[in-house]
Amino acid sequence: MNARRLTATVLCSAAAVSALGGCKTRGEIVVDQGVGITAVRSRCPAVGIPEYTGDITTFRTPGDRTAPNIDVVAAMTNVRSQCNEETGEKVTAAVTFQVQARRSDTAGARQVTVPYFVSVLQGGSAVISKRVGTVTLSFADGQPRAQATATANTFIDRAAATLPSEIRERITRKRKAGDTDAAVDPLADPEVRAAVARASFEVLVGFQLNEQQLAYNATR
Repeated sequence: MNARRLTATVLCSAAAVSALGGCKTRGEIVVDQGVGITAVRSRCPAVGIPEYTGDITTFRTPGDRTAPNIDVVAAMTNVRSQCNEETGEKVTAAVTFQVQARRSDTAGARQVTVPYFVSVLQGGSAVISKRVGTVTLSFADGQPRAQATATANTFIDRAAATLPSEIRERITRKRKAGDTDAAVDPLADPEVRAAVARASFEVLVGFQLNEQQLAYNATR
């Protein structure tokens, strides 16, 4: 699962994500270096849906994946995050999303339960935690559509999401025109870039798919 293959708009506390991968709120760093460089970073994680996991399709007859055999199609949407990075040893992000579904056979009332996952990634690749839950969709008799909302809470160690003081100093140090490094992006330094990556987290949500469902989404 690669965090760089997000298909949803990356969100964090309903704010825009900055160039350093955080949220433009009361961030850890707010800098005007005097040479046109401004950096904003938050401990709050970016949130998104990995590619191919935002939809799930079930079929009436196993093994028959043709369109006439489709039973239910569900899509994850409206992903939102409310983040608290101000207090406590943990950064808490409550991720809310909607599941909108459509069924082919509208006869009778029916409930359909679909599984989803919530993963926390560090540095774009290391899976820190993963939890699987379910969402139940209730179709009324004669109705082809149903909708449900789910919320999942995630927790990130504040210390791990905080840049070391020496790295913050290298990023925020005032530079004057004429300095040898005045026009050099601090993130061009591999050590700084690696430290920022280690302190950057993402929360990924999507449907918990089996291999056949994932292959169907990738090739349809």
